[in-house]
Amino acid sequence: MFYVFIFIWAFALIAGVTMVWLLAWAIKQGEFKNLRQGARSIFDDEEPVGMVTDYFPGEAPLMKQLEVRR
Repeated sequence: MFYVFIFIWAFALIAGVTMVWLLAWAIKQGEFKNLRQGARSIFDDEEPVGMVTDYFPGEAPLMKQLEVRR
């Protein structure tokens, strides 16, 4: 049982150090400098920024539901 605890603590320590190192690397490479550009890159002309165009089934606004029923 003692070796299981040693393994768990060693794994947690290695994983923690690795995560801190990866975060430092990402900051150093400039991955966090322009977050807005990456967030807006998923939108196009059919789905402008700030307009919701997709919904869960049955939860669309009333106008969308009426268009589907026609």
